[in-house]
Formats: sequence, C-alpha cells, structure tokens
Amino acid sequence: MVMAKRPGVATAPAPIAAIDTAVLAGQLAAALARVPFRRPFHGRSSLPANVVTSVTREVLRSFMGYVSSLPVPEFRSVELLLDELCRVTMPPVVRSFDVEQRNVVLGGVPGIHYQPRGREPAGTILYLHGGGYIGTSPNMYAFFTARLCRATGCSVFVADYRLAPEFPYPAAVEDAASALAALEEAGTPPERLFVAGDSGGGGVAHSLMVDVAHGRGACRRPAGLLLFSPEVDLRMEDPSITANAERDILPWNIPSGAYLRGVEPDDGRVTAVNADLSSYPPTFVSWGGDEMFRDPIRRFAERLGAEGVPVHAHEAEGMFHVFQILMPWADDSRDVYREVALFTRRLLDDAPPAGQVAEAG
Repeated sequence: MVMAKRPGVATAPAPIAAIDTAVLAGQLAAALARVPFRRPFHGRSSLPANVVTSVTREVLRSFMGYVSSLPVPEFRSVELLLDELCRVTMPPVVRSFDVEQRNVVLGGVPGIHYQPRGREPAGTILYLHGGGYIGTSPNMYAFFTARLCRATGCSVFVADYRLAPEFPYPAAVEDAASALAALEEAGTPPERLFVAGDSGGGGVAHSLMVDVAHGRGACRRPAGLLLFSPEVDLRMEDPSITANAERDILPWNIPSGAYLRGVEPDDGRVTAVNADLSSYPPTFVSWGGDEMFRDPIRRFAERLGAEGVPVHAHEAEGMFHVFQILMPWADDSRDVYREVALFTRRLLDDAPPAGQVAEAG
C-alpha cells in the first residue's frame, strides 16, 4: 500500500494538501516558462527529441525540488494523490503491453505482480522502486515495470516496501528480503530470480545482496541484478554531484539522513562502493552521463569487474537520472530495454524450470 495508507503514517489536512497541489502546479508552470532559456534545441538527437528531453528535465527538477521541501505529512498527501492518479490511469497502458497485473502480498510485503499474458514467464524479477528511500509507489512504476516484463519475458513483482523517515534503514531491506524469500518459496529457483531497482531501490538491492552474502535471512543469491541509475554512494562527495547538478533532475541537496537514521553514510551495508562486491551475481547497470550519481556508478561498475563479477555497464551520454523510466520513448531508453532483455535471456538459457508465483495474504 502507498505509505499514506499505512497505519500510523500522518498526512496533511485536505485544505493544506489542496494548497500544496496548487503551488506544485504553479511550480511546474514556471518550469515550462524557463524551458526556452535552457537551450532546448541543442543535444545529440533530433530537434523534437531534444525539446522533449529539455522539458522533461526542467519539469521533473522543479517537481522533485518542491516536493522534497514539504513537511512529511504534506509530502505523503501529494504522494497519495499521484498514486491514486496512476492507479486509475495505468491499467489500460499495462494491458497494451500484453501484460496482466494483480495486487499480491508476498512474505507479508504488499505489491503489484506483472505477468506476460498468455505465456509462462521465463523468470521472475523482484523490483525495488526508486524514490530516494522516502517516496513513490509501485503504481507510479506501472509503465516501466510492465515494459520490463514484456522486454524480458519475466514476471515482475514490484515490492511496496516501507519508506523513510517513518521506517528508516533496515526496514526496506527487511521487506526486500522477505519478498525474495517468498518468491523462492513460491517455486521459482534462484537461478531464475533477478533483483532489480533504480535510484534508492538500487541502493536497497545492494543492501539485500550484502545480507544474502552474509547468510542473513532465508534468501539465496539470485541469478542476476538489474540496476538503473542506482544510488551506490550515500556520501555524496564525487565531483559529478556538483558538476552535473545543473543538468540532472535531482535536487542539488540530495537527502539521505532520514533513511540512514544513525548509520554512517560510508558504511558498506548502504554504500556499495565501500563494500566487498565479490559475491555479487552477474550485474546489469545503466546510468546517464549527465546525472549526479555518474562518478560513483562508474566506480561501482569498475569495482564489480575488478572483483570478477560479470558486469554489463551502459552509460548513456547526455542523459539524466533514471532516464530509462522517465523517458521510455527515447532511443537511449530503447537501447536499455534491448540490452537488459539480452542480459536476462543469456542467464536464463541453462536455468532450471520456473515455478508459479503464488498469491498470499
């Protein structure tokens, strides 16, 4: 369930939520007014594609900057509105991809399960959505996860894991571990299981791999990892954090304290570039050349290769954070879908047969 509907999570009174929404609309209108002054016609693609990229970048930067400045109850109210909007509008889009969806609970973790229509899935992906450890919901990822389902031929379970600040680390990792164990118990062998995530969800995926490597919980190592602009260094000290701030969609002052709640940001459990990565499964990682996390993700990919982990690294020149999700029509995003499909299929070629994902709860 979206965080605003969880017991004990505070939301704002309706009049305040309405004011926040109206102010947000004004912020987005101002963002559009700024676009002509951001050199929208320049870029690597066609003129229309460059303009769309510029509009997307400006609008999302304004959106993220505004909502991240709200008090938590007001943030949750805006998040709830967006979740409801996606819940109503996304099902027809999902069906257009020949994908079926249903709400399920696995290992006590609610979420949305996507499955290719009319055929057995080749494997199963546990998807951990992004949102900086504090926001978004599975409904907001319906377009991307349905398309990931179609591209890979795998079923996709998008876990509605607990978020900070109400539930700081390690709550999200515990939920991810419970969901992964439940998928194994439902009959999917680890050789046909993948863990995927973007942004903060990629950070949770790393923490999950640390737990698996140390034998914490009932999970075994999955067949592979699929990471999209993952948050792999919570210290935020790399040159790209400031150098790319004007070109990315993220707010310049990216928060992480609400999630860490006393855990040091250089701790290898939450910062992948400081961890032992040798026990990682084969990993696909994609990121944008203009994103603030570019430098740490580059180091992360290099470390994986240096430690003997098969890694497919894909950097898209001129693209911003999670472009694969926010701009699915872009040529760079289509390249990612094709490459991740090939990556998963190679790993699934010799895997044992998959079981069925059972509905629980």
